[in-house]
Amino acid sequence: MERTRTPRILVVDDEATTRVSLAEVLRLEGYEVVTASSGEEALGTLAAQSPFDLMVLDLKMPGMDGLQLTEAVQKRSPDMVIILLTAFGTLETAIQAIRRGAHDYLLKPCPVPQILESVRKGLSKRHQEQHRRELVSRLEHTLSELVAVELTDEGEPLVLPSADEILEAQDIRLDRRRHVVSVGGRSVNLTPTEFRLLACLMENPDQVYSPQQLVRHAQGYETDPWG
Repeated sequence: MERTRTPRILVVDDEATTRVSLAEVLRLEGYEVVTASSGEEALGTLAAQSPFDLMVLDLKMPGMDGLQLTEAVQKRSPDMVIILLTAFGTLETAIQAIRRGAHDYLLKPCPVPQILESVRKGLSKRHQEQHRRELVSRLEHTLSELVAVELTDEGEPLVLPSADEILEAQDIRLDRRRHVVSVGGRSVNLTPTEFRLLACLMENPDQVYSPQQLVRHAQGYETDPWG
């Protein structure tokens, strides 16, 4: 069984005491921690080392400040979790931080438990998002394989449903997302099977389907040829 990789955290603060103490607290929690004393050094570290999962940084730093660093990092690594710390918090800077991609905005002096909780939530959110993307990628790959091997009884590729959410034909309108069908502006109640059959026919109006193909599309299983 593959071991879970230890999350990597980059701590960025021009104040040595804060930087060292925060890094030690995070290491004691089991995280792999690297530090940087400026925004410029942080960018160099991010470019030179293996990917980081999360960054904790100070808002007010000489040179590149926390907001500028947040924006630069989001362009390079949009999935990195960013937590901003500041002793000069205002509503305006908080809004700017969130708009530029920060996960959280904490005021100094910030209790250690609050920082650790923000880190845990940020890493959990990142893990869930990565897991969701992996599932979507696997589903797309599986669908591609199914399309490659799916043949009709006559040996021709079966035309699969399109990705359009709204299908229209004359006065019939089918909303795939809301699962609603209307005719001439009036709603029509259909069973799930009827809905899938109608969608199949509307997607490919010039396609001739055999009864077996329609059953396969609507119900998901094969049938014997109908006599």
